[in-house]
Amino acid sequence: MPTDDLAAIEVTGVTHDSRAVRPGMLFVAVPGLRVDGHDYVPAAIETGAAGVIVERPLAGVAAPQIVVDASRPALGSAAAWWFADPSHKLTVIGITGTDGKTTTSYLAVSALEAAGLRTGMIGTIATRIGGRTDDHAEHATTPEAPVVQAALRAMVDAGDEAAVIETTSHALALDRVAGIVYDVAILTNITHEHLELHGSWEAYRDAKLSLFDRLRDARGVAKPRPVPTSAIVNLDDPSAGLFVGTARDAGAHVITYGTEAAADIRATRVSEDRDGVHADIATPAGEATIDLRLAGRFNVHNALAVAALGAALGLDGARVRDGLARLDVVPGRMERIDLGQQFGVVVDFAHTPASLTTVLDLLAPTAAARGGGLIAVFGSAGERETAKRPLMGRIAGERARLVVVTDEDPRGEDRLAILEDIARGAEAAGRRRGHDLLLIADRREAIAAAFEAARPGDIVLLAGKGHERSIAGPDGDRAWQERTVAEELLVELGNASVGGPSR
Repeated sequence: MPTDDLAAIEVTGVTHDSRAVRPGMLFVAVPGLRVDGHDYVPAAIETGAAGVIVERPLAGVAAPQIVVDASRPALGSAAAWWFADPSHKLTVIGITGTDGKTTTSYLAVSALEAAGLRTGMIGTIATRIGGRTDDHAEHATTPEAPVVQAALRAMVDAGDEAAVIETTSHALALDRVAGIVYDVAILTNITHEHLELHGSWEAYRDAKLSLFDRLRDARGVAKPRPVPTSAIVNLDDPSAGLFVGTARDAGAHVITYGTEAAADIRATRVSEDRDGVHADIATPAGEATIDLRLAGRFNVHNALAVAALGAALGLDGARVRDGLARLDVVPGRMERIDLGQQFGVVVDFAHTPASLTTVLDLLAPTAAARGGGLIAVFGSAGERETAKRPLMGRIAGERARLVVVTDEDPRGEDRLAILEDIARGAEAAGRRRGHDLLLIADRREAIAAAFEAARPGDIVLLAGKGHERSIAGPDGDRAWQERTVAEELLVELGNASVGGPSR
């Protein structure tokens, strides 16, 4: 097609979903695990696509073709172009790590807003634009590039100055965040997760590492609120040195946090009471105290990361700490349910070996002080990494007096086979089926069994679903809200007091 004719084409949007094509849109053919977008190019053109981006030229296509080496990064670049590079108008903070991304994101938004920086968010639980937060029904953390870029553009249009993006290993490996210019990258930690996609722990780590390498993209980009390109790294994580080195190679300023003596922002003393968690911290600017209303000492690391973020952005430290103290709950994270029952119930998203260990170890002293023990109800996602299943079974078997293994999101995998994988680990820890190890696929029945077995003083941990609103099965998603189901069962089983408190 002659160049003049190409210049006359009016593009009306960018998509990689042939079902979403409208006349004039640019269709990007992305090869996937199950389907190849190139197979849908004819349908996209028939619907009205003005042109296509492909990895290989296609014969008989009656539309302009842009041939690229890889479609996924091209999708990100095209989406950023279509929405006029919204990340260039925002201070963009990317948070990556196995655990803690969501809580750190919520803490970051609260702290930045308290410091006077209007902040949007794209995360696991919700998207926040212009001061309004909308919860997600889907499970994906970081959506595909056109959705991310559309959200960033909406933030710019709504007057947001900063954007916090939970940046997962999937998003990085699959280039969902291509075209985004990050100003700050934060590492929470790296443990065992998502090997079904990455193939090895090293590849998983390197995907997260790539966020810090992307900081070099900020060079030469003039933003409305210039800030030093910064990397914030958990010095307590074994991989910290690699992230620090990559960030420095990218030209970023590095701030470390943690409990290590060499950390730039360091927790020197941590205590916990009924009001939350408190940490004395040492920083280059002096000593201070962080007060959190969130339960769990592990949240100190999340708060330290945000304190470091405030320092990187040149914000007032006292206002940042005030914002940290304001946040009282993160949906599906250490949510306590109290309807007057004689045992504790906690809903948490813990779905990795490390996070399950952390939460059980946190709850154990509380249960012991009440004269009880732990009951763990959890599963593992189908069509995802399998190696972690027996690990989680062993972790629960070593810490809980009763282990109840159930559905998480079986998808198309044999749900009973998933439970068996987990049970092997629990049995290796000495648990016995039918005695202190129950395999109950139906999650509602599993929770009911746990409540029926609970003794006064026990704490029942419902792990793995947290905030999510559905369970993914072989026939698609079915509605599910862990907290709601737990409250219903407490009432049905007679464990709730009429008018009992609930938070």
